[in-house]
Amino acid sequence: MLNETAAGVFTIAVTPFLPDGAVDWDSIDRMVDFYIEKGATGLTILGMMGEAGKLTAEESVEVVKRVVARSSVPIVVGVSAPGFAAMKTLGDAAMDIGAAGVMVAPPGNLKTDGQVLNYYHNTAEVLGDAPFVLQDFPLVTNVVIPTSVILQVVADCPTCVMLKHEDWPGLDKISALRAASDAGGRRISILCGNGGLFLLEEMLRGADGAMTGFAYPEMMAQVVSTYQSGDLTHARDIFDAYMPMVRYEAQPGLGLAIRKYTLAQRGVIAHDTLRKPGGNLSKATKSEVDAIAIRQNTRLKLLGL
Repeated sequence: MLNETAAGVFTIAVTPFLPDGAVDWDSIDRMVDFYIEKGATGLTILGMMGEAGKLTAEESVEVVKRVVARSSVPIVVGVSAPGFAAMKTLGDAAMDIGAAGVMVAPPGNLKTDGQVLNYYHNTAEVLGDAPFVLQDFPLVTNVVIPTSVILQVVADCPTCVMLKHEDWPGLDKISALRAASDAGGRRISILCGNGGLFLLEEMLRGADGAMTGFAYPEMMAQVVSTYQSGDLTHARDIFDAYMPMVRYEAQPGLGLAIRKYTLAQRGVIAHDTLRKPGGNLSKATKSEVDAIAIRQNTRLKLLGL
């Protein structure tokens, strides 16, 4: 079961599709193996970048079954939904199948701190004993969750064991959360998103690792492990080598297509299909990704990676 000590890299998995939009089950198996081989200490499926909202309820359960059966690391399942009934149905199913925990982002209609706090009180009640991750991603959800509200959720809800930190700018929020736990408050795991764009700075502020995608998950595993070993300079070198690709993949509205294209180029998934509605990359964009990848490989060779 997921708990407050979770650390390392929980890679956000894509959902592979065939060209006709059907779920590509063989690519799911290959993808799970790849993520674990590249250093994932856990996997998170059915998140925003997993196109969860494009799957049927039945498909979502089948994806959980397939990934849990294949994986040797803990699985967190995104169960965010407009209503609590759907959240409970998928959450209960995921935990029964063998997931380690679930993740919940707030719906966009929450406007006040009190509404956010009440929502997560209800979330904890609906999910029962299932440990959950609070996803703080205001750039997408349009819900701003102040540090004080997160601390109150953590204090009130023992089953909230992790924060997926994706506020931007948000480094000071990590510092404030860690200062509160250092002063005697309950400490939970903090894993960070945003495609790894600020990973090194987040680790320096007290994060426990990453929970995000990026088509080169080995970067996150290498940065986290190297930083934890005490070699900050080498961690910076690794981070810097991948930064042009991290930056390019971070483009709003285009990032998932770039990620899937790269994963397909690496042989991880068979196709770079996004289920509709979803766009395709232009030839010019693909050419730019390829050029960045070539230069990235050159830098990694110089680092002996």
